[in-house]
Amino acid sequence: MNALADFAILAHGWRRAVMLGLAGTLAGLSAAPFFLLPALFIGFPVLVWALDGAEPGAGRLGRVLPPAFGIGFWFALGYFAVSLHWIGAAFFVDGGVQLAAMPFAILALAAVLALFWGAGTALAHLLWSHGAARILALAGALSIAEFARGHLFTGLPFNLVGYALTANLEMMQAASLVGVYGLTLVALVLAGLPALVWPAADRTLVARLVPVFVGIGAITLQLGWGYGRLTAIPLAAREDMLVRIVQPAIPQDLKWQTEARAETVTRLLDLSAMRTGPEDRGLEDITHLIWPEAALPFFISDEPELFAQIARALPDDLLLLAGVPRTAGPADGTTRPFNSIFAIAPTGEVISSYDKTHLVPFGEYLPFQDQLETLGFSQFVHGADGWAPGTARRLMELPGTPAFLPLVCYEAIYPGGLGAPVREAQFILVATNDAWFDGSIGLPQHFHHHRMRALEEGIPLVRAANSGISGVIDPLGRITQSLGPGAVGAIDATIPQRLEETVFARLGHLPFALGIALVLLAGLAGRLRR
Repeated sequence: MNALADFAILAHGWRRAVMLGLAGTLAGLSAAPFFLLPALFIGFPVLVWALDGAEPGAGRLGRVLPPAFGIGFWFALGYFAVSLHWIGAAFFVDGGVQLAAMPFAILALAAVLALFWGAGTALAHLLWSHGAARILALAGALSIAEFARGHLFTGLPFNLVGYALTANLEMMQAASLVGVYGLTLVALVLAGLPALVWPAADRTLVARLVPVFVGIGAITLQLGWGYGRLTAIPLAAREDMLVRIVQPAIPQDLKWQTEARAETVTRLLDLSAMRTGPEDRGLEDITHLIWPEAALPFFISDEPELFAQIARALPDDLLLLAGVPRTAGPADGTTRPFNSIFAIAPTGEVISSYDKTHLVPFGEYLPFQDQLETLGFSQFVHGADGWAPGTARRLMELPGTPAFLPLVCYEAIYPGGLGAPVREAQFILVATNDAWFDGSIGLPQHFHHHRMRALEEGIPLVRAANSGISGVIDPLGRITQSLGPGAVGAIDATIPQRLEETVFARLGHLPFALGIALVLLAGLAGRLRR
């Protein structure tokens, strides 16, 4: 390792770029769904050592983009390329020219996100010093970069570094205190500690091993506290709801074909009516039937007979909650459709609806649409001119149903970003369609992110996915029922009671912000003592 440290410090040019890209790729394996935690402690010290050897920026370009920026950029390019490569699966749906563009799109996304880390390492290098202070400066600066990429330009907080510290149920519990952004700060501090072991210099072996013991102690404490929380908090199931979640696994390349609509409805109804479980339970015993995002891939006004067929199949006193596209009305102020969740009574009446508010750029709408369409770009998800965003997050309050927060897919990946209504919700309902990414790590990664939202907020989460993973997650992050990727079927489940507000639900990102302030001040103090 001493030789690796020396090489990382002295490497320049393309050698340094390749080294950092490989180290970032390794570090990316520590996040969901790989959770190779040792990779975090091998990859990040290389970043620290490279910054130790970063030369001052020369000339006008060097002042704008100093070498420290490039160090963070190349490391992050590897990190994001490996942890988000699953987006390439969407290009297989239509194939052709889009498939040829897949590697460029993956690298382009990784490069855009890497700009945040480049800015972070440039900031950290302004506070650079010797010893532990530089680890704290880097952790604080990269935590700011992670928060920025999760919020700016609509944000993309997939696989924040903090997810590496959520590899099992015991470790996950810490998110109820500080959220995944808070865990990101902790993970970055711990990941940099091995860089204090090498180079050896004149320090004794015991002095060099102190950072290792600090890291082991911190993770041991996290595991112990998590185990204690899991055993100390009792949970009870709600007695007023028995839900059936349907996972039809309709291939994405067939989903929006007009000739497949009748077959889609038939499959949904057959799966809904199947007798499940050891009780051989039928649909007449269910209170709420839940279908995934875009379960009905058509406007109901276009297929009144198919919609009537659905209404006739619903028993009395059952509510259907389904992902359905909604046409814009005069009061909407737009001609574009909405990606919505409908609450449908047995009479066929739509008694409530929620429109997705946080759309996926390039997936559900095209930024700078007029300009990019002239270059041949289009959004992936079907819609005449893309989808329109809903106006606001809100609770759904239906007859015989506790108030719940409906969310569509991507909306549930934002730590602390579910909106004020989540405080009054008894559960969260997420309808999603991950069929774009069938066969990739995107399905378990996305599911894990949704699982963390339940744990952070202390609220159970019900997830209906087209092709997996569907299930019910309790407020402690435990999976009570699930259907895996690609499975076709239905599961029945009760919904657990929610907890009182977690520390994170009450304080939000305040502990994270205070932590950043403290580590940056420590970094500044180290710089001033240099």
